[in-house]
Amino acid sequence: MHLQSIDWLLIGIFFLVSLIVGISVARKAGSSAVEFFASGRNMPWWLLGVSMVATTFSADTPNLVTDLVRNHGVSGNWMWWAFLLTGMVTVFIYAKLWRRLGVLTDIEFYELRYSGKAAAFLRGFRSLYLGVFFNVIIMATVSLAAIKMGGVILGISPLQTILISSVIVVVYTMLGGLRGVLITDFIQFFIAMFGAVAAAYIAVTLPQVGGLANLFSHVNVSDKLSILPDFSDTSLLMTVFVIPLAVQWWSVWYPGAEPGGGGYIAQRMLAAKNEKHAMGATFLFNITHYALRPWPWIIVALASLVVFPDLASLKAAFPDIAEGIVRHDLAYPAMLTFLPAGLLGLVIASLIAAFMSTISTHLNWGASYIVNDFYRRFIKKDPPEKQLVRVGRISIIGLMALAAVVALLLQNALQAFHILLQIGAGTGLLFLLRWFWWRINAASELAAMIISFLVAVYFEFVHVSTGLVELNEWQRLIIGVLITTVGWVLVTLLTRPTDKKTLLRFYRTVNPGGPGWRKILREASQSEEGMDEFLREKWDVPSGILGAFLGIVAVYSILFSIGFWLYSNTLAATISSLVALLSSFFLNKIRKKIRFR
Repeated sequence: MHLQSIDWLLIGIFFLVSLIVGISVARKAGSSAVEFFASGRNMPWWLLGVSMVATTFSADTPNLVTDLVRNHGVSGNWMWWAFLLTGMVTVFIYAKLWRRLGVLTDIEFYELRYSGKAAAFLRGFRSLYLGVFFNVIIMATVSLAAIKMGGVILGISPLQTILISSVIVVVYTMLGGLRGVLITDFIQFFIAMFGAVAAAYIAVTLPQVGGLANLFSHVNVSDKLSILPDFSDTSLLMTVFVIPLAVQWWSVWYPGAEPGGGGYIAQRMLAAKNEKHAMGATFLFNITHYALRPWPWIIVALASLVVFPDLASLKAAFPDIAEGIVRHDLAYPAMLTFLPAGLLGLVIASLIAAFMSTISTHLNWGASYIVNDFYRRFIKKDPPEKQLVRVGRISIIGLMALAAVVALLLQNALQAFHILLQIGAGTGLLFLLRWFWWRINAASELAAMIISFLVAVYFEFVHVSTGLVELNEWQRLIIGVLITTVGWVLVTLLTRPTDKKTLLRFYRTVNPGGPGWRKILREASQSEEGMDEFLREKWDVPSGILGAFLGIVAVYSILFSIGFWLYSNTLAATISSLVALLSSFFLNKIRKKIRFR
């Protein structure tokens, strides 16, 4: 496939704009660690929200969606749609708590909430465990998508793709810090969204497809359209629907959908002007991510079943692609080869934008952990601000290099998705409860992290060689959740709690409220002035749960209504649209009653 001059021009302009943004804010970003990693903690909700969406709009996401749709149908997307539940809980309960911390990174939470050497170790270890290990795996999956795009669309090798795609994003991320990332994310989101819609339109109008009506009635597609899974297929039902909605959303740590918020989502909340902006940003993110974005990808995935019905047809169409990476997720870039000149350049630019927005965020986020929670905390106390920025920029280069190496070893996005889910299985409940139950301590967190990792290693590398009955992904997940949850709860009850001085300082800072803190507050009220006021305060979590429920109903209703309108199912589309309007009306009433500091 050959790009025309207009295609290369559009791609070049996009690269130039990204560089200009990085250069224009470089001086301000380099003035301090707070500027480089948190944009001065003064960012508006709309910019932060769009940045969150752009980050999750990564180059591997349409590949993952295509993989799910081709294997399980549209309903396969419940494997990630279910994370809306934790997203809305974060919006209405946890967003303002994170903003109240006033820290540079969410890893600082550990030494504010817990005490002693265990808390310090936890902060340092998690800074490398998440900032390097987890972060590199995530960036590798995104880079794998770039490899497949480059191989199919441009005909270049994996190594060439990695080298070319990394240079620009590393340069502007090093220069502009989080402020540069946010601004480029804003531009990149709209380019990426346009590209996704354009790709869907071209896919539907291909002669082989012949429009939406013909697409939906095609024998390869008609049995994959249901938004809900086949309830008679127990295995599929458990894998893509029951387990994600009943267990996965609250029990599993997954980047961008952490129970209670965390990672780069928390980074955005911590960079907000105030609690209200933190909440508004996460709300915008959840609406856009789960309701507005999926259908263009789904349409392309369905059309690919007509054009490339199986892996053999993909291999035949692209014989030069290494056999190891010819998987169903390759169908998305394969469909892009039908784009005309000009539009092809825009769509490629949109995919580059998706890649760059995700990678730039993860580079800045990972570097913030390395600098703030490892280097400044354990290596050099009170270093000059310029030095912190310099270490951050060096860390960005190192992280990108590691991600590139891992990307060359992966085969498909779904593979990495399941690995990350398994590693985080069982830790999510702890992340939800640690704000509201004083008894949870640093040992609880260490136990959850170690046990979940060991269980994941067992299933991935040991179980298959033991001769035991092979387990489905959902069965592995359930076992991992049970073992990890029981493990960390037992450790919590058997180990020494956090010292009361630390607990009370945390409570005064965050004011989480609830019955899980009453024992500590009652004891403190007898010796410390002002603690009675906290006991008399009304707990606002119940109203937050109601807000989260209405938000979930509203977003799912919008998601369903778009699908039903596309399917020409007028009755279902009308009903879901009315439900979306009603839930949004009542949600607005709840929003006005939320108290902010």
